[in-house]
Amino acid sequence: MWAYCLFWAAVAVYMVLIISTVTVVLLENRQPAKTIAWTVVLIMLPILGLIIFYFFGQNIRKERHINRRQYNQLTRRIQSGVRHLPEKFTPPYYAPLIHFFEHTNKNILTVARRIDGYRTGADWLIGLLREIYAAKETIHIETYIIEDDAVGRLVRDALIDKARAGVMVRLIYDDVGCWDVKNRFFRPMQDNGVDVRAFLPVRFPSLTHKVNYRNHRKICIIDNRVGFIGGMNLAMRYVSRRMRPWRDMHLRIEGGAVADMQRIFLSDWYFVCGAKEEVPNMHHQQDAAEKTEVTFSDCLLQIVPANPVSHYPEIMYGLTWIIQHARRYIYIETPYFMPTEPVLQALQTAAMSGVDVRLMVPDRPDGFWLRWVNDSYFTSVLQAGIRVYTYQAGFLHSKCAVADDDWCTVGSSNMDFRSFENNFEANAFIYGESVAVVLRDQFLLDLQQCEEVKLNVWKRRSYRRRLLESYTRILAPLL
Repeated sequence: MWAYCLFWAAVAVYMVLIISTVTVVLLENRQPAKTIAWTVVLIMLPILGLIIFYFFGQNIRKERHINRRQYNQLTRRIQSGVRHLPEKFTPPYYAPLIHFFEHTNKNILTVARRIDGYRTGADWLIGLLREIYAAKETIHIETYIIEDDAVGRLVRDALIDKARAGVMVRLIYDDVGCWDVKNRFFRPMQDNGVDVRAFLPVRFPSLTHKVNYRNHRKICIIDNRVGFIGGMNLAMRYVSRRMRPWRDMHLRIEGGAVADMQRIFLSDWYFVCGAKEEVPNMHHQQDAAEKTEVTFSDCLLQIVPANPVSHYPEIMYGLTWIIQHARRYIYIETPYFMPTEPVLQALQTAAMSGVDVRLMVPDRPDGFWLRWVNDSYFTSVLQAGIRVYTYQAGFLHSKCAVADDDWCTVGSSNMDFRSFENNFEANAFIYGESVAVVLRDQFLLDLQQCEEVKLNVWKRRSYRRRLLESYTRILAPLL
């Protein structure tokens, strides 16, 4: 009798928890897709659904532990006094987008004297090490992953050498991205003058507070002279070709744009330090990066950061604007295709309006469920006239897009809910022909290593496959 009563009492308590949790989800006025996804998880996964929501679903944790006011104040203090380029240098067609970025978070239009692209991890690593050993004053690195492997140790030893030589070396790594990396890997750096900080460390019992909002940026600034930005982490799998070759994209930038990358790093640095250190004035650093007059032949760009406490998801809004205003074509490479509804609708509208929209994704993502989620969007995009290609020559990790021979972007942001809404990301939005045509030609070259997905063939896939896609599609907003 007592067991019977306890059972039904437990059921009643559980139902109250479920109803109250679903009510919290509804009152937070999230995007409908996320609201539905969390409701399904809570109802269809007894007990487990509550645990998943407690760990990953509470927006209140985001507001409390990534203090919006503190983070935005740091950004504004570091960005104070930035100089805008004269209006005559603003490309007229992209002026609304440029002004949007300037107004939302002071992401000013800057100039790059030179931009080099790396499509393989080996080339990028050589270029990075060359600049590290050439550093004379500062080395600032921010990465999602630095592994305890041959690549990670190589970079670690280079940073130690420069710190011993008197260079100020700072490293931010994401604690979740480096969850499997032991403290013994970082200790030699700390013992030899490298200032190492973990971004939002995750430790029990505070796991639920921070695990969902990660720093996915991959930037490096050397002497405020050279900057690196893109999709590559510091790990052997980005370099080795023994298994599946890793196809990626990273940029090396010189010029005034580097100062904007420095501002992003310093915002994050003083955030992880608790803002206890003095925030520097960026005037002299910007001046050092802009020694000569701007000419029309220089490459114009904006370094656009995004973070989960911003009022606007800047990178997602920027990509949506570009897709909506593409005139001839837009080509996109992304390892994960789980677009938010605005991005998906923009892609479909562009294709149905006669724009050549092409999407390239890996044939095999690094997770079988991710393949199912990617595939779940294929029917809707193919029906709209978007051409879809699966990369066969390895794992496609490149996060870039190019449109109309006069705009492109390279950065850390994937085309998925997590990058757009939960992660700290950074992309370079580049205006002009010089870089855009190179990325366009690279995309067309990559097509030779792809298989195109045809709608008539795609419709004949098995019922089991469609079912798996449909189930995982529900969880796309949460992945």
